[in-house]
Amino acid sequence: MVTRAERADVIDEQVVARLTSDLRAALRRRPAQEARLAGVVRAMASHSASLCDGILEAFEVMVKRGSFERPLYAASVRAIGEHVDRRGTSSFKRALESDESGGFATLSAACRTSDPALCEPLAKVARSRHAHLAFAGEVARIARGESAGEHLTALAPKIKESHRIALCLELFVPLTWSKPLSPVVAPALAVLRDAERHLGRWLVLGEVATRAGDGGPLADALARANDGPLSSRAAWAMVAWALSLAAPAPAIRPTVELVARLSDRPSADRDTTFLFRLARDKAPTARAMLEGLAKGPLSDESGVRAALHLVRDYDDSRPRELLRAAATSSRREALRGLAVAALYDVGDRQWAVEHAKSLVVSRHLASVAWGALIQAAHAKNVPEVTTEPSVRRIQFGWSE
Repeated sequence: MVTRAERADVIDEQVVARLTSDLRAALRRRPAQEARLAGVVRAMASHSASLCDGILEAFEVMVKRGSFERPLYAASVRAIGEHVDRRGTSSFKRALESDESGGFATLSAACRTSDPALCEPLAKVARSRHAHLAFAGEVARIARGESAGEHLTALAPKIKESHRIALCLELFVPLTWSKPLSPVVAPALAVLRDAERHLGRWLVLGEVATRAGDGGPLADALARANDGPLSSRAAWAMVAWALSLAAPAPAIRPTVELVARLSDRPSADRDTTFLFRLARDKAPTARAMLEGLAKGPLSDESGVRAALHLVRDYDDSRPRELLRAAATSSRREALRGLAVAALYDVGDRQWAVEHAKSLVVSRHLASVAWGALIQAAHAKNVPEVTTEPSVRRIQFGWSE
């Protein structure tokens, strides 16, 4: 955990002032775009100690009110766990000691903090009579090095489907971006995978287990890719590739339906995240779908991200002008920030930094956030801003 003194303020002061003001206003009256605000403050927290002070203030108020279901609470507690010093300990403990232990967001945040004052409250959660809370509490204790996970496997079969889905999205997706868990989680994750019918969520559980040193998910995916039903072999081959870490991408041409099945989001969302995972690996078979998404004027997030990968990962200069057109268009303000960030990532840094000045005064919150993030990345000499967590949080308002 980074302390306040160790974290520099590299975000424009007016952006911090706006976000702090928006946080206070949201506590007085819940805004329609709360999820977007939550995602933005989650993305910005690591770049501003002053903003973290405002997040801490909002967190403490929401804990007092018991507002654990709000998107803004989920974002603030995760930021507290990752970036704020132990001034938030008393409120964190109070959340853990509430009826629902503050929900999965609180238990997920506990995975990222080493605060010893949370040891006993987490141990109490792990003894809860509610299997889903006890399971999440035990995972947090394992992540903190406080448990050998003796009871985890016994709890896994008791978790009903709705709680398993929530566990996957709120607890395990963030764990795919953090340090690996102990191998002791593997048997319990195997139980959850056996009950999981959604391939994208199966993959999340498999990734967490694989990063913990379990070879079972990869072996299972390979077996299903080779011997499973013909209709699902292509999808399982993609899962096996994702779990293998170093193998080349399979010679399978992705489709909208295929990549949607492999997303941790609901299949009906048609989320294309897995396509961009292939693109990062420069998979030749992904190029056709990327080109299809990046045709003509860029009208949505998938098109902007496809253009980014074509320029950066496939050495195709043609979409660069489409990105510039999107970045300077006044008709699609919601995409401008993402397009400027994409140009930063493909190497047009000075151009992007210059245009970030207009983004930070935009009326659209996502554009403000991308502008601030570009400036922070430039100040810290960070080569990429459109990481998967940043896109999820800023563009879609997901605060995992």
